[in-house]
Amino acid sequence: MSYVVDFQNVSTTGLETSPVAEALAGLRANEARYFRNKYDHTFTVEPAEEATDLVQYVHSILLKERDLTIAARPLEATSFEAEGTRWTYVFYEDGLAINVMYALEDGGKRAVGFKLSDGMEVPKELADTFKFARQKSKLAGTIRGSFFVIKGTYDL
Repeated sequence: MSYVVDFQNVSTTGLETSPVAEALAGLRANEARYFRNKYDHTFTVEPAEEATDLVQYVHSILLKERDLTIAARPLEATSFEAEGTRWTYVFYEDGLAINVMYALEDGGKRAVGFKLSDGMEVPKELADTFKFARQKSKLAGTIRGSFFVIKGTYDL
């Protein structure tokens, strides 16, 4: 069942099993606020077990581009289009959020972003490869983020 993320009344719905559920909910709400303000998009997620195609899409890009396998259990996922870019998100139990920004036109921006919830450790699979910049958020506390540019072509 899908869930519309409310960034005014932050809820841990769907994220309850995470040890950093409150921070992950804040991170998810922060993303929802961004897409509402920038694109007038309502950020809606569904349980990962109902969105296996989205989780597989993200995982296949990570594997092909950087030989990365994420150890944490995916909890939620979403995918939508905004102004010629497809955005795909997966939120993980350990507090990690991964997004794929994929311009639909050739030559557009394509990247994978990693965001770490406040209070979580950097996952082992990312620790040696990525440096994380800090960003403050009223909804999420301190978010640490990193990214890499996608070189290949991927269809959802």
